[in-house]
Amino acid sequence: MYQYLTSVLLLLCTCLTVHGKVRLHHMVGDNMILQQLSDARLWGWADPGKTVKVTVSWSDKKYQTVADEQGKWMVKVATPAASYTPLSITFDDGEQTTIKNVLSGEVWVGGGQSNMEMPMSGYHQCPTEGYNDEMVNARQYKGVHFCTLPMVRNIKPQDDVKCKWQVASPNTIGSFSAVGYYFAQNLNRALDIPIGIIIAVKGGSRVEAWLDYDNLKTYTDEPLDEEGMKKRYQYNWQWPLVWGNATFHPILNYTVKGILYYQGCSNVGDGHVHYAERLKLLIEQWRRDFGLGQLPFYITQVTPYYYFDSPEGDHRGRLIEQQMKASQSLPNVGIVCTQDLVYPWETKQIHPAQKKQVGDRLAYQVLNKQYGFKKLLCESPSYEKHTISNDTCYVTLRNMYKGFTVLQNCTLEGFEVAGEDRVFHPATAHPKGLNMVWMTCPQVKKPVAVRYCFRNWQNGNVFNSAYLPLSPFRTDDW
Repeated sequence: MYQYLTSVLLLLCTCLTVHGKVRLHHMVGDNMILQQLSDARLWGWADPGKTVKVTVSWSDKKYQTVADEQGKWMVKVATPAASYTPLSITFDDGEQTTIKNVLSGEVWVGGGQSNMEMPMSGYHQCPTEGYNDEMVNARQYKGVHFCTLPMVRNIKPQDDVKCKWQVASPNTIGSFSAVGYYFAQNLNRALDIPIGIIIAVKGGSRVEAWLDYDNLKTYTDEPLDEEGMKKRYQYNWQWPLVWGNATFHPILNYTVKGILYYQGCSNVGDGHVHYAERLKLLIEQWRRDFGLGQLPFYITQVTPYYYFDSPEGDHRGRLIEQQMKASQSLPNVGIVCTQDLVYPWETKQIHPAQKKQVGDRLAYQVLNKQYGFKKLLCESPSYEKHTISNDTCYVTLRNMYKGFTVLQNCTLEGFEVAGEDRVFHPATAHPKGLNMVWMTCPQVKKPVAVRYCFRNWQNGNVFNSAYLPLSPFRTDDW
């Protein structure tokens, strides 16, 4: 009798081992948003050689695949047009697993560091402006779903990580990325379809944190082992490679529309001459790894702050210059300016409270360039060219639309000029026409260079007719 029971138990264990129930990637689950009108990828694990069948509620079409030697499988399913109609998907490898409340819509990724992560409820002593109002109104945005990946690191690329999709509600939005949530609200209202946001970030991370092993080895001198990382960097959030491996790599099979990127503070003053090159590498890397063509990529500029306790330094200006350079180096890349989005008391607040405007500006760019809202005024003004005549500098700006928001006889703040001694002094500047600024400076009789808000902390008041701020710039290369 004992031998019989033992044999039965062994048989049951063998059956359980050989015939394990299909396991889905954590992002393939209830409440997920599928990228509409695409061949959306669904994937997971099963016993090696096992056939996995997939059926969907919106179509009679059947899908199936076979798990490989490692038990991995993937199918691509044709998704319907965006709709608020709940969908379901059933996976069957002998045992069925069904996921529910799936919607078809638009899916965007939010990457970067803590200003992208910053939740609606804020951080300790870092409030997000407008949180209570948004909590009260959250039920209007049930079509907005979020999936936030945990911040984990690994020396090797990881395929999965524990996460789940959540529906916007008063009980959930507190943990949502504020920038991502405001971005999603705009798209949800403008397009009237479900919007999915995937957040994969790490606070304090440098751009090198997201580059893969091959890019880091080929184009940088970054340490690629943990001992080397510990020797070079005081904190692990500064480490290269490891955050991309475990916090971003797990989402690369997901079918998405585009990427929002809010990062740069941790690179301010640290190898900024390489930042544009490395950000360009990252854009190309993620486009390659998602395998979805020239994915739209939108960059958020770093905001004013007392970097290195120095308001007069130009570390931030140089990093923004690199961000602008990266945005111009590839097609389908945009950038938003945040020069005006700090309060006077936030000089040493690396997480400014005004996140709504950041999400709004990203959404305006995306709606204009990806969804056909061509009447949306989405571009900040930027430097185009300049001339110097005697003691007067003339700067021409692009993207002014219908002109300045200040009157022609008002003084523009934030401009500086320098002579051959390379010492900058505040200039007295005025608008001229729709897109030109002229300026003089009593201390500089023979100017050779102009800068605008190129310092770590500097106020400026130049806005175009869309109330978007002029991006910091310089005309010199000192």
